[in-house]
Amino acid sequence: IQRIKSMFYHAYNSYLDNAFPYDELRPLTCDGQDTWGSFSLTLIDALDTLLVLGNHTEFQRVASLLQDTVDFDIDVNASETHVQHLNFVGGLLSAHLLAKRAGMELEPGWPCSGPLLRMAEDAARKLLPAFETPTGMPYGTVNLLRGVSPTETPVTCTAGVGTFILEFATLSRLTGDPTFENVARRALRALWKTRSDIGLVGNHIDIVSKKWVAQDAGIGAGVDSYFEYLVKGAVMLQDEELLSMFQAYDRAIQNYTRFDDWYLWVQMHKGTVSMPIFQSLEAFWPGLQSLLGNLDSAVRTFQNYYSVWRQFGGLPEFYSIPQGYTVDKREGYPLRPELIESAMYLFRATGDHTYLQLGLDALESIEKIAKTPCGYASVKDLRDHQLDNRMESFFLAETIKYLYLLFDPAHFLHESGECVLGAGGFIFNTEAHPLDPAALYCCGRHDQDHQELQDILLTLSQPGSQSKPPPKQTEGQPGSQSESIALKPGEKKTPPLLSCSVQPFSARLSILGQVFTDNT
Repeated sequence: IQRIKSMFYHAYNSYLDNAFPYDELRPLTCDGQDTWGSFSLTLIDALDTLLVLGNHTEFQRVASLLQDTVDFDIDVNASETHVQHLNFVGGLLSAHLLAKRAGMELEPGWPCSGPLLRMAEDAARKLLPAFETPTGMPYGTVNLLRGVSPTETPVTCTAGVGTFILEFATLSRLTGDPTFENVARRALRALWKTRSDIGLVGNHIDIVSKKWVAQDAGIGAGVDSYFEYLVKGAVMLQDEELLSMFQAYDRAIQNYTRFDDWYLWVQMHKGTVSMPIFQSLEAFWPGLQSLLGNLDSAVRTFQNYYSVWRQFGGLPEFYSIPQGYTVDKREGYPLRPELIESAMYLFRATGDHTYLQLGLDALESIEKIAKTPCGYASVKDLRDHQLDNRMESFFLAETIKYLYLLFDPAHFLHESGECVLGAGGFIFNTEAHPLDPAALYCCGRHDQDHQELQDILLTLSQPGSQSKPPPKQTEGQPGSQSESIALKPGEKKTPPLLSCSVQPFSARLSILGQVFTDNT
């Protein structure tokens, strides 16, 4: 664990010293570059990793810094499909939900309000114009200032349509604004209707005509996080619709793409093999299968992928299964997390120390091959260990975080969160930002109770209802801070004060719009 911490701080401090406020560090030339829009992407991505490693002081400093410096009202194109929006929205939501644990000063309405939540909402709102399409499936790129360009292509990847539900449902449940969850669900349902007769989806779709442009079906690049979000969305939201969608896909995937516990690419309508390739991004799949309890299959597939790692000291982007070797121009390893992520899930599920050995192998490989005086560099070619002048932000957000959590099975992220009622523990988004289902329940339940009380009180206040006037209060008297639930016509509802965990409905007493808790 100490070696993993040292790896993180070598990379993190190198970024701060040489690259901040640019998006990414260039570890060979010891400088920085913007890859998206000068939002200090690496800093946002690393924020919750600081807390995972126990550094509350730096978490507080960076969270405050981001509140003061990040502005989403700028003229840049956001490829909101799907990685960038998850970096920002997911990273900010995660930091917001972890703020209490980090010892930050909280607003009275937390977790249903707070500055980081408002930033996440602002970032997500900039993406909503992409969803204004005839089908509800979003465009692939949106300008943060001007919306979707009139010349924007309607062709986008499958993952770019189906990788919003975790962040957008979290936003809707925390803020009470259903818009985000609604657009994410509409996109998911529209995509679901486009699957082929044999139950598969392709790689790229025209979101206006609903025609498939790239008809390769598989579990890797361009599709991966769509399947991931159906499963994790089902778990986080306790949603049977999302789970049944995934289970139908999984039956088709197992039937048409799985061969000897590898997953190939096939033609989505016919099921004939189009590419007998393993992509490194597919290595998330055993971990996802383990969440559903499909351990036998997950373990065998992991062993296949681990054998490729042992062959090269990393996972090449593409690996030809028949030839047992890398694919031309796809020999690189940009320090991706997916195999380590699966190892973490499988170790938790089985306790088998094989997965710790993978973690150790990964640590040794990255230290030996990728370490530079200014951080860690992507591996350009695993055959000769040539390096590339880039350290992608996911190295700090995902690779190191999953590696650390693999070796720390007692970490709080592995446990159930506060005020969870049967919802399980933290859910990692596709960029490894942990989201707490408990907070969604707390805010959603409180809104529901609030609405029920409001409806009752509005009924009572109709002409003819018998009631005594409320007791007169003066400032400073007990109960003077209680919230009014009965709204006057045209009055705007403000977020209620909430202390998680939420009290059950029966623990509240209301008299004509004034709500009193047991201890009032």
